[in-house]
Amino acid sequence: MPRFIRTVRHSVPLLLSAALTLSAAAQRVEVTGVRSTHAVPVPTAVAVEKVGNVTIDGRLDEEGWSKATPITQFTQVDPEEGKPGTQRTEVRFLYDNEALYVGARMFEKNGPKDIVTRLVRRDGEMESDYFEIVIDAYHDHLGRAFFDINPSGVKTDALSVGTSSPDGSWDPIWEAGTKIDSLGWTAELRIPYSQLRFSRQEVQTWGLQVRRYMQRSHEYTQWSHWRKTEVGGPSRFGHLEGIRIGSVPKHLELLPYAVTRSRHIRPDAPNDPFNDGSRQDMRFGGDVKALLTSNLTLDATINPDFGQVEVDPATVNLSAFETFFEEKRPFFVAGSGIFNFGNASCYFCSNFSSIESFYSRRIGRAPQGAGLAYDAGQYADVPENSTILGAAKITGRTGKGITVGLLNALTRREVASVIEDDGTRLKQEVEPLSNYFVGRATKDYRDGNLVIGGIGTSVVRRLGDSALRDRLTSHAESFGGDLVLTWDKKNYQLLASAMLSNVSGDSAAIERVQRSSARYFQRPDRAVGDEGWFRSGLFNSSYRPGATNLRGLATYIRMAKDGGSFNWEAQANVRSPGFEVNDISFLSRADYAQFIGNLAYGWTKPTHWYRDAAFIIGAQQSQNFDGDLTNRDVHVYLQSQTPQFWRWNLWGLHNLQAYDDRLLRGGPVGVNPGGDLISANVSTDSRRRVVFNVNPRFQRNSEGGFQSAINTSLRWKPASSVQLTFGPSYNLTRSLQQYVTSVEDPTATAFAGNRYVFSSLVQKTLSMDTRVAVTFTANSTLEMYLQPFIASGAYSDFKEFDAPRQLGKSVYGRDRGTITPTTGADGLVTGYTVDPDASGPAKPFTFDNPSFDTRSLLGNVVYRWEYRPGSTLYLVWTQSRSDQLSYTGTLDFARDRTALFTTHPDNIFLVKVNYWLGR
Repeated sequence: MPRFIRTVRHSVPLLLSAALTLSAAAQRVEVTGVRSTHAVPVPTAVAVEKVGNVTIDGRLDEEGWSKATPITQFTQVDPEEGKPGTQRTEVRFLYDNEALYVGARMFEKNGPKDIVTRLVRRDGEMESDYFEIVIDAYHDHLGRAFFDINPSGVKTDALSVGTSSPDGSWDPIWEAGTKIDSLGWTAELRIPYSQLRFSRQEVQTWGLQVRRYMQRSHEYTQWSHWRKTEVGGPSRFGHLEGIRIGSVPKHLELLPYAVTRSRHIRPDAPNDPFNDGSRQDMRFGGDVKALLTSNLTLDATINPDFGQVEVDPATVNLSAFETFFEEKRPFFVAGSGIFNFGNASCYFCSNFSSIESFYSRRIGRAPQGAGLAYDAGQYADVPENSTILGAAKITGRTGKGITVGLLNALTRREVASVIEDDGTRLKQEVEPLSNYFVGRATKDYRDGNLVIGGIGTSVVRRLGDSALRDRLTSHAESFGGDLVLTWDKKNYQLLASAMLSNVSGDSAAIERVQRSSARYFQRPDRAVGDEGWFRSGLFNSSYRPGATNLRGLATYIRMAKDGGSFNWEAQANVRSPGFEVNDISFLSRADYAQFIGNLAYGWTKPTHWYRDAAFIIGAQQSQNFDGDLTNRDVHVYLQSQTPQFWRWNLWGLHNLQAYDDRLLRGGPVGVNPGGDLISANVSTDSRRRVVFNVNPRFQRNSEGGFQSAINTSLRWKPASSVQLTFGPSYNLTRSLQQYVTSVEDPTATAFAGNRYVFSSLVQKTLSMDTRVAVTFTANSTLEMYLQPFIASGAYSDFKEFDAPRQLGKSVYGRDRGTITPTTGADGLVTGYTVDPDASGPAKPFTFDNPSFDTRSLLGNVVYRWEYRPGSTLYLVWTQSRSDQLSYTGTLDFARDRTALFTTHPDNIFLVKVNYWLGR
């Protein structure tokens, strides 16, 4: 039974359904590992040495193809599992000293009228007929390379090394041609050996899977068959035999680039000497790819530029935690799966993450000392990002069967120019020279039943500026090990992993780490280190003023039955209080022990009511190292695909009242009320010209707080080469305990001399994600992304908790003390003065009105033309508009829409060209 959840993160309940729809992307989620002991004979294909020339045009009219014996036995996965394919498929294989050739004939009984095809960019969602070859060239039953082609000649490819998930960003250099004729359609592929990783033996035996998908009938067939309830993957592949490779091919690729950029950015302040509203620059750099052995590759980049990547979406973050954004830069995305550590997964879970080991967006991030420059003077010119001087990675598999990934990157020391109020010019260092390293290795034993791995990471900074020494750690390291154990034909699985972390630096920098939102060591009611069940020692768990290092431990274990219709899992996920990896990874919180259990059942045989269905029921619990229960929930989940090919899911979650050791942001433990959450998702048939998706969600707690949200998507395909997507969403949230600020007050003895001010908050968010994709040819595309975004937050009923560890709250001016608003000239409330006990000894305090209204418009247009294999021209236009009203707190669509389009835009125009040189 497929897994419903892979690895998830973030601080809201997330559910990812690996839908049973059998698309190319879905099939790439293959569990790898043990070789099958099935008694079913392994299907075998034989490659024949090429005779004469083969032109890759899709015609299959060369003499060599007639000498190869085709494979023809294909079995349905859908719609009638186990039956022969309704349409005949013939696939032949040739080889020479440089490449593997694949020739495929996809017959259609009714001719070309039943062929469904679309013209999209490379690696785009085909939503059409396609033909797929999957090759396990090293024949280790773990790694594999995917090569897909549709009738329009659109290529899709992906690579998995070792136990890593398939990586769709891999773009090997290979050729393909297709042709539609009266019999159906044909495909011709040439895959150079230089793009594959294989053993050094002269006579090769490769793992092979061949698949065909017919969009009109949703028929999905594969050559080497296993049932949906079985755990498949490369261990169930057939064999490709007969290839002889006399010597390891030598291969070197160079990809130099040039980019010119024109920036038209609105100055932050009038008369800004660093920004007259226009700036032009030009950059040069390049990438290198070298084949070190037949299965080890070196990738390097010098002075990289990523101006063509899509902008991050707009968000409003009112929490104490950093917002997570996905990596989009090609160098770091490509091959990233090999650095994944821990192999964590779950059927259903919330606030869950695998052990945080590597987050590549830490490399080349915005300067962390930018605030120092802005505080130092009236004007500041701060670099957008830390310049990556160079980066290199080695990935692949050694001759002894060890899968390795090594990455090292060096970022430049960044300096901002500052002009003080008196006109004095100075330089302020805002980011030190830094080196980032990640090393990952895995090895399989016992015929793949056991995979053992390790990882090491390091960040080293040259901190010459005293202000930066107070902010940043000087070095950070982590070391971990993991294993995957499977048995009973992979029906059962054990996942286990552990990691040690260490950060060191000046005492002020470590003080910041100890007081960060990930752990809040300064919390006055912490028991860890005293009577708590985790004591200081090798791993730090208590507040240590003056400390110069911090160490911690993360562990994860999962036992599960993944094969068959009935599945179960039990797992534990732990982070000690001192675990800290944010220098090179993304860690939102430490100090927890999380336990999850789920039961699941799947129905894969179609009926009149459904094509497939699945049901999950389970529970989850978390506690901190003081033993405080911080989460307990029970949940149910149901998903299905209808006979009309609509897919839907429905899930609900009941949260019990629990403690929250982050609620007061360094203060004593607070309490979150219990509540319920229900969410649904419905998607119409993806084969249609118009595809609609709707995702409503409602959450309510015992105090009356609630969240109502709806996310929708409408995809329109007016032509086979054009797609428009509109994604409006609306979110209305009413919180009764939104953190506002804290003030010192010696009379607040229950809260260790501080008052923690909260409020009720009504937050509204309206956005529309819009995408337009036009494909002129398989190598020429135009894509547009646009996101108008409006959000407001109205704060009211300012209050404080009556005591730690309970829900009772008193509203200022009603339940306790007085509150007096301060009004500006425009009549808006700009702030408040609070006397918490009226005539009592507590001193009054003031704070600004936090209500807000923000709007932004983000978008970019990218034209991409691959003018020769591996060589690409990019034309990019990026525009952003943003504006904010303080003190309002009202979402007025007419007002905000007008302001959105009248706000002065920031524009960036970019031209980038690279040229592939290979041998």
